[in-house]
Amino acid sequence: MRLKILDRYLIVNFLITYVFVAFVIVLIICMIDYTEKVDDFLDKKAPLRAILIDYYLNLIPYWINYISPLMVFIATVFFTSRIAARTEVIAILSSGISFGRFLLPYMVGASILGAVTFLQVGWILPIANKVRNTFEKKYVKQEFYFSGRNVHITIAPDVYAYLESYNTASKSGNKFTMETIKGTKLLQKLSAEKIVWQPKKGKWNLQSYQVRTLDSLGEKLTTGMQIDTTINLSPKDFESDYNLFETFTLPELNNYIDLLKSRGADGLEVYLIEKYIRFTQPFAILILTAIGVIVSARKSRKGVGWQIALGFMLAFVYILFFLLSKGVAEAGTINTLFAVWLPNIVFSLVGLVLYKTLPR
Repeated sequence: MRLKILDRYLIVNFLITYVFVAFVIVLIICMIDYTEKVDDFLDKKAPLRAILIDYYLNLIPYWINYISPLMVFIATVFFTSRIAARTEVIAILSSGISFGRFLLPYMVGASILGAVTFLQVGWILPIANKVRNTFEKKYVKQEFYFSGRNVHITIAPDVYAYLESYNTASKSGNKFTMETIKGTKLLQKLSAEKIVWQPKKGKWNLQSYQVRTLDSLGEKLTTGMQIDTTINLSPKDFESDYNLFETFTLPELNNYIDLLKSRGADGLEVYLIEKYIRFTQPFAILILTAIGVIVSARKSRKGVGWQIALGFMLAFVYILFFLLSKGVAEAGTINTLFAVWLPNIVFSLVGLVLYKTLPR
């Protein structure tokens, strides 16, 4: 019975400390963010309700998720160092409880946070990000116009499209061509002076078109004034992709990755990294919680402040390592999955070494 009470005490106070740390850090971030964007809000006359509800109400969960490994680590060190300074940890371990058993309630609390985080990043946060990004594009960012010229797009394996220009307002493109090339051999070439999106039909209307088909029998040419056709291309491909990966739920993200793969398109790494991070983050919370308990469970002569400072330092090292690994993954230098998991692998080994070497 005593152990159950102890477990409940550690779990509840660990989670309360996490909420407190998250509230303080996110409040500071929101204040800094407001000072940076207040001129944009005033210039574009953003309504107060939109600022508070559409933007900041959705910005808070974004930042809580983004720095959750940092916050859970700081919360762990802050709470554990406090009870260690009051010799509570010594009393617990002296009663016959092993350090592994003492660590268990922290792992339960971290598992709760990890499960909530996975649910949030997989389904809840993308909905909030859609609202927040819409607000930013309207009141913070400059209005988007597709300014690309001579655009080349891979729309399927061996199928390549070209547009001289595209107008986002009219959803139309000029000087369109679509070529099917197998190896070095051209199989078909479709050309049109203009393509216009038909929203009701969900098709493109090709104007002044011609189709050249080449096979073993020779060349066939088909021409016409206009025709509606389906192409693996949509107006969304020309819209602003500002933080698009953040707005997909996990099923939507998987579908979009499959779409990019079917097109053989570039930029796949960004979406793969986002997918893998959503799975690694709950494990990062468990790993950093364990390290936080290990480094702060001893009563230090330098005081609680030193242990909290150590916690900050290790947490920032983890974040720096994570950002470096992410940058390497985006560059395509190493395998994306390995790059995203590398910080967790390294810090798992660090935690194991600390567990084996630090006196408790």
